[in-house]
Amino acid sequence: MAADHLSEVFDVVEVHSAVSGGFAVRGPWVARADLQDPLKLIAMVCGRGRLITDGIDEPIELGPGDVAILNDRSWLHHEGGAGDGPRQEILPEQNFTRLVGADPGTDDVVIGASVDINPAGRALLLQALPPVGHVRASAAAATGLRGSLDRLFDEVTGNRMGAAFAIRQYGQLLLLEVLRAYVGQAELPPGWLRLLTDERLRPALTLLHADPAKPWGLEELARAASMSRTSFAERFRTVAGVPPLTYLNRWRMLLAQRALRDGDVRVGSLAGELGYTSESAFSTAFKREVGESPLRYRYRVRGPATPERIRPAHPR
Repeated sequence: MAADHLSEVFDVVEVHSAVSGGFAVRGPWVARADLQDPLKLIAMVCGRGRLITDGIDEPIELGPGDVAILNDRSWLHHEGGAGDGPRQEILPEQNFTRLVGADPGTDDVVIGASVDINPAGRALLLQALPPVGHVRASAAAATGLRGSLDRLFDEVTGNRMGAAFAIRQYGQLLLLEVLRAYVGQAELPPGWLRLLTDERLRPALTLLHADPAKPWGLEELARAASMSRTSFAERFRTVAGVPPLTYLNRWRMLLAQRALRDGDVRVGSLAGELGYTSESAFSTAFKREVGESPLRYRYRVRGPATPERIRPAHPR
């Protein structure tokens, strides 16, 4: 089985998708909301709608099974429905009361999900996606998306035992299926998401992730990718947006942040685990990347020290 770098990154930056609400409506409707979450998913389970948000000139036409990805947007205007009469105003709700009794055969059904990520994750995920993305259920890469939406809808409306747990899990799977589909149907900007999907660079990326403490050189990484040193360096920079060794340093810092959040490992030991020759060199690199010292970062995200188990930065 090929190395699953996407799951590894999701674990390190603590990506969590939570289904936040939805509605079912018959006839003309409009929903407006201010957005607080850095990343928001709007799924058109049934029916059709037109979505507008800041940063786009034309509405996004959402069909059955389509999902809009809103990246660091501040508001949305979503409308749809057919028939005469004024549009019903759908007010934001953090529950699913408006989905009770929904009929997929006649109603427009919309479900929203918010994506919670730590500050390191924001830097990765938000930079890897455009301000607005449109995932079409009709695309060949979206084969799993329709099934995920249907199962999520069944749990939200079924009132079955364990539904809250199932909705949390399907929220996670929805994000995964949306990203899989988006990667398969869009031209990604340079960044880690595009890098994770590049088959030519996968062997070198696997080396970097498997042993981040090793002082990797371009020659060795290029050989793993069966490329010349120059071609490898150029392709890596084009795909990732940064040179290979810059990516390695940033990956080390992500691992360091997880270790400082989750355990009581000593900074000196952590420096050695991640390949730094001294605690001072590690602290300097950490402060340059994160903006504060390792100890100050740990105190800020965890508060005063508490007895917790030590978790290594990189399991060996």
